[in-house]
Amino acid sequence: MASVTSSAAAVLTASEFWYTACYCEENVYMLCKKLSQSGIAIHNASDLFVVFISNAKKQVPLWCQKAGSSREDGIVIWDYHVICVQRKSSSEALVWDLDTTLGFPEAFSQYVAKTFRPWLELHPDFQRLYRVVAGPLFLKKFASDRRHMKTAEGSWIKQPPPYACICAQDGSTHNLEEYVRMSKETVMLNRASYEELSNLEPYGAVFTHKSLEDFFGARTSIENLFKI
Repeated sequence: MASVTSSAAAVLTASEFWYTACYCEENVYMLCKKLSQSGIAIHNASDLFVVFISNAKKQVPLWCQKAGSSREDGIVIWDYHVICVQRKSSSEALVWDLDTTLGFPEAFSQYVAKTFRPWLELHPDFQRLYRVVAGPLFLKKFASDRRHMKTAEGSWIKQPPPYACICAQDGSTHNLEEYVRMSKETVMLNRASYEELSNLEPYGAVFTHKSLEDFFGARTSIENLFKI
């Protein structure tokens, strides 16, 4: 199946977005800003949702990742990963992931099938949870001083982006761990208010895989996984 793109989205390629390896949260922050400023998303980013993927053990398997290029299936075990999902009123939701080998953007159902492979029975330590945060809330509240990318001696584990650290509108300088922190005890299951949950201040809410698919309307099946 070909990637689903709008005519506006087709104008921008992945190379036109800020990208720094191992700084997926900042990549997505900058991506949300560019999508809303360029007219590909609504100007206030209200059709965008930031999704943190992790679990209590901080080890989640994702397939079709550029970092897994040494393997045919592209699998990587991340401590966490961050993507942007754009909800569309007249078509399927789109996933914007600068680390995927799939389309950019990719149809949500295809991304879920090929990246999460939800029919596989994972060991409990690898079962994914998803913190979903409404785009406007994330752009307002997110902050990172990049401390997680420094050794105890203060040297960089991975070189940071060239722009200044991201500060929240309230002056906060670092809250990344709050977005990544999740466990089964933090899962929100009120199916009638997914939209409200994603807007919960300050960090949205944690979803199960089923609630994630319910919210974004995935139509995943093994039969159509590799249709061209």
